[in-house]
Amino acid sequence: MPPSPDQHWNRFAAVIVAAGKGLRAGQPLPKQFAIWRGKPVLRHAAEALVRAGAARLSVVVPENADEVAGEALAGIPGVMLVTGGATRQASVRMGLEALADAAPEFVLIHDAARPDCPEDVVTRLLHALAGHPGATPVLPVVDSLARAENGLMARAAKREELRRIQTPQAFRFADILAAHRAWPGEADAGDDAQVARAAGLDVALVDGDERLRKLTFAEDFVTGPLPSPVPVRTGMGYDVHRLTAGEELWLCGVKIDHDRGLAGHSDADVALHAVVDAILGAAGAGDIGQHFPPSDPQWKGAPSHRFVEHAVKLAHEAGYAVGNVDVTIICEAPKIGPHRDAMRQRLAEMLSAGVNAVNVKATTTERLGFAGRGEGIAAQAVATLVPLERT
Repeated sequence: MPPSPDQHWNRFAAVIVAAGKGLRAGQPLPKQFAIWRGKPVLRHAAEALVRAGAARLSVVVPENADEVAGEALAGIPGVMLVTGGATRQASVRMGLEALADAAPEFVLIHDAARPDCPEDVVTRLLHALAGHPGATPVLPVVDSLARAENGLMARAAKREELRRIQTPQAFRFADILAAHRAWPGEADAGDDAQVARAAGLDVALVDGDERLRKLTFAEDFVTGPLPSPVPVRTGMGYDVHRLTAGEELWLCGVKIDHDRGLAGHSDADVALHAVVDAILGAAGAGDIGQHFPPSDPQWKGAPSHRFVEHAVKLAHEAGYAVGNVDVTIICEAPKIGPHRDAMRQRLAEMLSAGVNAVNVKATTTERLGFAGRGEGIAAQAVATLVPLERT
């Protein structure tokens, strides 16, 4: 039996298939580059795989799309761009060939149009590879099914024998590369599990997730909440940090030139800390000190965007997305106005939300108190969580 995937986590690579035209999505550019919840769809998919442990990403894109793809993936480690082929199968093979020199033990093949990839699905896939050359996430079919002939219902199909196939699909790298190399001519394949099966490889089925739904139509890009019996939740956050010489000043994830910065165990981004507490409060998930205690040395100097992303993940696990966030920064200096747009954009990216769902404003205390004396900066935030979209 091959070694457990846990023993070779750093040898897990991924191919992201992003070479299609995505015309049905009704976007001004191919859907993999369109904005969804504050970021390009492709970036969501790539970040999810990196968080799950992918050391290398072979991203297959359309011809002449390297510039737009590079912008969408800027700053993500381990990315290489590969020009796709005439069919999905040809594109996947090109993505695999680009990884051949690295020879990873395992590879995940994922559609860019599935931007929300839960880490627990990736874990199930990798564990399945300990006993099988391939694995795919699936969901049960809950509706009654029938075969159609000439526009008429012919006979029923047994739904208990059927499954809905999702990606990412996971394989032992050498096996799936050989299977793609052996695939006949110009024939296309619906997915890579079919390619594996044609080569005689067994493909294990693991539990999928509704969050892996594929963005296909224009309505899939509407990020407002759908009607749901789950109530809207609201939380508040407040934080203060001291201004100190020799420190960097970060507010809402934006570095600001100033003669002093905020002191704290992390990067002391007081605005983001207030946002984190607001989201955690709305989700009923405690406070920032419980999740990132200042006594823990791993958080020394840590960027606060990691705290925000963790809070958003907890909200998602509770069934919510961030509806909107309103932040107030309280200080005499620096002036917040010149940086407001950059702050809103950066915070929207962290929250996977549109910029119009984020508000950043500032006020002074008329020179009263510690903020008025320039000794520190305070921030307060209100976050509203809404039910995640269901399909």
